[in-house]
Amino acid sequence: MLDFEILTVGPLGCNCILLWEPESRFGAAVDPGDEPARISARAKKLGIEIQAILLTHAHFDHTGAAAALQDIWGCPVFLHPGDAPMLERLDEQTSAYGMPSVKKPAAAPLPDDLPLGVKALHTPGHSPGSSAFLIDSHKGPAALTGDTLFFRGVGRTDLWGGSWEALDNSVSSQLYSLEPNTIVLPGHGPNTTIASERGANPYVRG
Repeated sequence: MLDFEILTVGPLGCNCILLWEPESRFGAAVDPGDEPARISARAKKLGIEIQAILLTHAHFDHTGAAAALQDIWGCPVFLHPGDAPMLERLDEQTSAYGMPSVKKPAAAPLPDDLPLGVKALHTPGHSPGSSAFLIDSHKGPAALTGDTLFFRGVGRTDLWGGSWEALDNSVSSQLYSLEPNTIVLPGHGPNTTIASERGANPYVRG
């Protein structure tokens, strides 16, 4: 069972999620989009030894602090290979939003066996390589959905490599097939549950 804590970082309010095993204090950081000093300080205060950085996708607001934290922690960064080309276009992304450039992390493809027993689920649509991370937490099963599924919302598909058909399938066929009590920890905004979104999400109904 894992513990988790959410840090909302950066001007676009990305939810960076720290995961860790309470006994070993081994942990991971998911979507560190900005404020590397704050994220690093919080992990240190919690006594977490970060073993990996996991990226749900390669948009700049989710990757912006990954390179700096990779240097601090000396750990790998994992990303679905479908988003590797987008990682090469970070300057194009930040320029489109009038944001400062961010350094590209050295990312490796998501392996079959992720640290802490985290399971990766490929959920394309918001981007070609968008992924959700599934964990067993002390609060119950949880899905870290990035920008694929939000509280009463879903991710945009008009950005780099987006596809409404793929996103609709990812949500309806994959995420909505998870246990109804699964906690949804999205990339932005408040938490929700699979049951709640299946019943009331106005974009994709279960």
